[in-house]
Amino acid sequence: MVHPVYIGCDVSKAHLDLFDAATQKAVRIANTGTAIDEWLATLEGRDAQVILEATGRYDRLLCSALERWRRPYCRVNPARARDFARATGQLAKTDTIDARLLALMGETLSPPVTTPPDLARQQLESLHTRRDQLVAMRQQERLRLHTAAPSERDSIARHLGWLDTEIAAIEQQCQSHVRTNVTLNEQSIRLRSIPGIGQITAFTLMAHMPELGGPSPGGMAALAGLAPFNADSGIHRGQRHIRGGRKRVRDALYMAALVAYRLKSPCARMVQAMQAKGKPFKVMIIAIARKLLVIANAILRDKTTFEAA
Repeated sequence: MVHPVYIGCDVSKAHLDLFDAATQKAVRIANTGTAIDEWLATLEGRDAQVILEATGRYDRLLCSALERWRRPYCRVNPARARDFARATGQLAKTDTIDARLLALMGETLSPPVTTPPDLARQQLESLHTRRDQLVAMRQQERLRLHTAAPSERDSIARHLGWLDTEIAAIEQQCQSHVRTNVTLNEQSIRLRSIPGIGQITAFTLMAHMPELGGPSPGGMAALAGLAPFNADSGIHRGQRHIRGGRKRVRDALYMAALVAYRLKSPCARMVQAMQAKGKPFKVMIIAIARKLLVIANAILRDKTTFEAA
């Protein structure tokens, strides 16, 4: 069995540091479309696979070029890459070292090839992220308004008015974008059939959890950071806690769980059982959030809508 050669790539705003595991050579190129295309042309005829850390917008040019050249790549969690570096005993951190360790990580762990994102879903993610930024600004301004001097209040009020208008406009763009895409529109309708999940939560799940609808509900819960992990050692049985995962998805499901708790559906029996055991309120809300995610995964997987039991 012939294994691919891994090329580690450390991504930054201005440049890309590359380490070729086959030649043991490190190079630095500019993080521009032209420079990336010129480098990819040198890989023609080689079974080489690029492995890089997910770095938000900085890796978009590289990923787009890799997809255009039909070159497989692995986009890994930065925390996982850092943990691998520590496991090897490597404490120093430079761009070249990071590229070399990424190539070693590929050879050692053989991470799965990243599936290219759907362009329509990627656009929804961009719009949704911009909405989140504006909502965060609005919350900051609302907090400032409580302690602002009289001379500052008019400025803050004008900014809040602009933010309200801009947020509404972004939400309208999200709605129009979803309605014009058959797949996204169907998923939105199915998700919003679940009690507690509204339009914004549906957009969040579609934008930030493209894996939703997969065969493993436990895997979905882990991706969202809603799966409790064991903390056992020997005869000690520690308390399970959730950790990691995608915070934006978890936050949206937490708010949806609060609504579902008030509606007493679709988790009434589960809540009653937990209340009987004296479980804290927050534990119940997290359990409801996980239940909503499992239901959403099943609904998208089976292409159906929610029906109360």
